[in-house]
Amino acid sequence: MNTAGHSTAKAPRGLELTPFRGLRYDPDRVGSLAAVTSPPYDVVVRPDGLHHLQSADPYNIVRLILPEAGTPAARNAQAAGTLRRWRAEGVLTADPEPGLYVYEQRDGDGMVQRGVIGALRVSDPGERLVLPHEDVMPHIVADRADLMRATSANLEPLLLTYRGDGDDGSTAAVTADLIERTAERRPLLATTTEDGFHHRLWSVTDSADTAAVQRELAGHQALIADGHHRWATYRRLRAEHPSPSPWDHGLVLLVDTARYPLRVRAIHRLLHGLPVADAVAALDGLFRVRRLDGTTLSGALDALAPAASAGNAFLLAGDGAFHLVDRPDPGLLARTVPVDRPAAWRALDATVLHATLLDHVWRVPDDPARIAYIHDTAATVEKAERDGGTAVLMHPVREDVVRDLAREGVTMPRKSTSFGPKPASGLVLRALDLEPGL
Repeated sequence: MNTAGHSTAKAPRGLELTPFRGLRYDPDRVGSLAAVTSPPYDVVVRPDGLHHLQSADPYNIVRLILPEAGTPAARNAQAAGTLRRWRAEGVLTADPEPGLYVYEQRDGDGMVQRGVIGALRVSDPGERLVLPHEDVMPHIVADRADLMRATSANLEPLLLTYRGDGDDGSTAAVTADLIERTAERRPLLATTTEDGFHHRLWSVTDSADTAAVQRELAGHQALIADGHHRWATYRRLRAEHPSPSPWDHGLVLLVDTARYPLRVRAIHRLLHGLPVADAVAALDGLFRVRRLDGTTLSGALDALAPAASAGNAFLLAGDGAFHLVDRPDPGLLARTVPVDRPAAWRALDATVLHATLLDHVWRVPDDPARIAYIHDTAATVEKAERDGGTAVLMHPVREDVVRDLAREGVTMPRKSTSFGPKPASGLVLRALDLEPGL
């Protein structure tokens, strides 16, 4: 055993997904399954979205993933106490036997996404099995670690993608076939959340099926699509606990994007305390700025797309209009963008936004008091108009660019992408005391 308390035995060559006894809401004890679910913790817009979810049902999962109390210690203690109480009352009950879970999301436009939820062995960074593509903030990792320690649970799965079409000469036909066959059965649960998404969940407990999936996934690596801070948290907690223990694994949803391509959306920035007029004035001579008069948000985004395809481009909003910002001065980029990264990283809009615009032109520090990261485009604009700040709207990055950079070991600026649809929180939890060795 090494100094970190982990076995020095040779690690598996690929992903190791393990069945677990899922902890799930008893539908007879809650108002509805939809009313107890939530988006992932970092998508909930506080405080409006949090209070809305809390009022949806007294057992909504946000009371665990985003507890409210005066101090961090009190919040974590509250979440731990709430989880114990809900389990004691039978609100949350454990499935009788371990399994992998097939999870389906479907929207009204015909989009279908299916994947497998399980407990994934937390790999060391040098193994290059789970590839991050964004940086993390240490204080968020510390916050999530404190919550997981207090609750001894993985309260929501992070989203990983892999390519089952033979990126590395391998395929994932067995897993794909199992998912499709399972989706023809009656689900454990089915619900429709207020965003219009239909969710279904099945348990796969047959040992031959789970073993076949495990063998196949061992030939693959995964990209973190959503949940960089939670993955970093898993790694921190694994290092704290001698192996073997349940902390060696973390709750994930694995989606084969060769069969079910994810939607890649941008995450926008709201700059507090910077009026649009000041932001535009500071760009004089450095970027081309065009005011898009008489256009809607949809029309402005349509104008952003070709500009972003041609080079770095952004939309500024917050003063009742939209301003298309593109064609940065090459000399400015040469002075401000770090040169020790690949060309694809240097050309990213997020790179130019942070290294050039925020750090050099606008001098806005990456601090929660100065910048908010918002997934919803319309909400970003509305908040900027209400608060007198500047909304910076981004164009999404292609998945292949994200994956290629991740394979090179290069991380993008944090909150560069939003992959979706994201798994709903509250459909299945992983309580570590249900597994041996804790």
